[in-house]
Amino acid sequence: MIEIAVRRGHTLYVYGDQKRLLFTIPLGSGQRDGLLGYTSATVNVQLGSTIYTYGSHGGLISVTPTS
Repeated sequence: MIEIAVRRGHTLYVYGDQKRLLFTIPLGSGQRDGLLGYTSATVNVQLGSTIYTYGSHGGLISVTPTS
């Protein structure tokens, strides 16, 4: 279960129970790149014109192009 997601530089750190690191996601340096939001089950990040959704174990769930 995801408890918090924190961006540090060009990396997103996703933590679970007792602040245990679950996984990291590399982020770009573009103006639109970054964390969009998270729930206890997913993390959404945007890189360029694409939104990526990751599950609570770091696996990629979906890729959605934006306009």
